[in-house]
Amino acid sequence: MAREENSTNADGKRLARWNTSSVAVTSFQGRRLPEPGHLAGYAALIDQYRLPVVLPPMLAAIGDRHTKSSTDVWQILTPRHAPLNTLSGHLTFALKWEGVQLGVLAALFQIIEDAEIEQIVSETPTGAYARRLWFLYEWLTGRMLALPDMGKVKAVPMVDPELQFALAKGSTVTRQKVINNLPGTSAFCPLVRRTPKLDRYVAAQLPERASEISGHTHPDLLARAAAFMLLADSKASFAIEGEHPPAQRIARWGQAIAEAGQVHLSREELERLQRIVIGDARFVPLGLRTEGGFVGERDRSTGEPLPDHISAKADDLPALVEGMIAFDDRSSGGSSDPVIAAAVLAFGFVYIHPFVDGNGRLHRWLIHHVLARGGFNPPGVVFPISAAILRRLSLYREVLESYSRPLLKVIDWAARIDGNVEVRNDTANFYRFFDATAHAEFLFDRVAETVEEDLPKEVRYLKTYDAFVSRIEVFFDMPKSTLDLLWRFLQQNEGKLSKRAREREFSKLTESETSAIQEVFAEVWATADNAKAALSRER
Repeated sequence: MAREENSTNADGKRLARWNTSSVAVTSFQGRRLPEPGHLAGYAALIDQYRLPVVLPPMLAAIGDRHTKSSTDVWQILTPRHAPLNTLSGHLTFALKWEGVQLGVLAALFQIIEDAEIEQIVSETPTGAYARRLWFLYEWLTGRMLALPDMGKVKAVPMVDPELQFALAKGSTVTRQKVINNLPGTSAFCPLVRRTPKLDRYVAAQLPERASEISGHTHPDLLARAAAFMLLADSKASFAIEGEHPPAQRIARWGQAIAEAGQVHLSREELERLQRIVIGDARFVPLGLRTEGGFVGERDRSTGEPLPDHISAKADDLPALVEGMIAFDDRSSGGSSDPVIAAAVLAFGFVYIHPFVDGNGRLHRWLIHHVLARGGFNPPGVVFPISAAILRRLSLYREVLESYSRPLLKVIDWAARIDGNVEVRNDTANFYRFFDATAHAEFLFDRVAETVEEDLPKEVRYLKTYDAFVSRIEVFFDMPKSTLDLLWRFLQQNEGKLSKRAREREFSKLTESETSAIQEVFAEVWATADNAKAALSRER
């Protein structure tokens, strides 16, 4: 975008003077536009002020055609939507069409004068977008503008719920007459855009669906299914990290998952959970990191770090952790969607990476914590989210990298002699504010799998097993361990006893008895398949 040279005031802040014209571009910071367009909103602000930020996943431009269009990364609006080519024009356009991008606004507010925002508000003092901008400026900077409190005017929501997910129950701020429905505080507040996919998931009422399945299941059977799913989740959470610990350690972590959501989140609770995760802490410093951190490899010859992700600076960790705790309290009390809130909190945690070790498992524990606290799960049921993630591990890594890769580009770091990294620029806002839309969509996919597939599958499995055992016990007096072994052998060999099993463990069965057992196995599964098909037709 064409610009005049910026001047600088006595405090070192840039005073940008906008040109009255702009030129069409075909790409912006390596991101190609689907057609030539004039940067608008956040893209124009980033360009004009050279803001050192991670680009929002979706940007806007003004095209030459008179029909709107969009791609995964660009929203192209028509000439009639073009904003005034001024700070006020692009800020208003951004809030109206793109929602709130706190990372961009925080970077912008660090380099403009209070007077510039005061002037924008003074020009339209009762305007909804001016009041939102005023609130955000004071909320993000902690500085109060030289403006009188707003008089009698209808309060407007800070976050437009048609553009982004926000609290259902916000609080009215009398100074600007806005309803603060931001899900977090200025210490930590990633946001999620509304997308057709997320709207479909919210409308699907997955908690009600899970309760329906649970309600049609005998309590004893549901308890057994819940126990199996809990074990599966605990195992999978370690497997994602490439670990295969002893059964006792898996069981301890499973118990921690089962208790998620029962206590208030705090730094002390997170540190307690880290101790459970680590087990033998002789070689791992516990508690918040006191030095830099990264995820990646080291050069084999030099030992220098080769980071895929750089964690938050150690000095920023106490405030960031307190921000996450405040987000959990605020989103829960403000009736935020549990899956949206879980995605924000859990992925925010793993990007911050507050501990030397154990971050991945605690990141997934936070998902369980938010879902349970939000009443998403049926009582006593833990959805095996980690098992669902493990089945989509490459996609999980893609989602993690969707923010960590562009984040690397804006972090000024150097290798330390000890093989760690030293971050030399201010990075706290990169972890406080980011767009978590992709993360929310991924998590909703996994939650839907657990509700629609894992839970019914586990219940169906146990019902089928019980039916098989009850029929076999009529003819054979077998101990439970032998019945379990018989069931496993039949499962492993597509309903047939292998030659090895017939010659060894079940050599005492006659050919006719073996055939009868195999027929019973086939019949109980056929009954289960028919019941599943009938339920699908009803739905």
